[in-house]
Amino acid sequence: MPSKRDDTESLVRRYYERFNAHDSAAMLSCLGDDIVHDVNQGERRKGKALFASFMEHMNRCYREQLRDIVVLSNADGSRAAAEFVVHGTYLATDDGLPPAKGQTYVLPAGAFFEVTNGQISRVSTYYNLKDWMAQVVG
Repeated sequence: MPSKRDDTESLVRRYYERFNAHDSAAMLSCLGDDIVHDVNQGERRKGKALFASFMEHMNRCYREQLRDIVVLSNADGSRAAAEFVVHGTYLATDDGLPPAKGQTYVLPAGAFFEVTNGQISRVSTYYNLKDWMAQVVG
């Protein structure tokens, strides 16, 4: 019988599988309606509508695949963490960032999750923006 820890780790892996498949609608199904999204170097966003808007923006500006994903969770499955490597292409210029010219990048990153009633209720993503900038500026 799977434990709460196993269920949470499976949920986070499914979330990232759907990310890698570029299936935003399927990603949204992993999230609770009141999802709290802490964006790296950005503001906290609340709710699925803002998360969906964020994903549309990201899909327009970036094409990314996450590799070497490692997921860990606490015993009761209420929290999890993931570490991964982002392999991406900068497709369209993002506000306040250097011009996009199809630059590629490889960037270590991580995320922290809260899980409530079998759905992700918070995701906080972190990466080194200076590292990304150095890669795309050259």
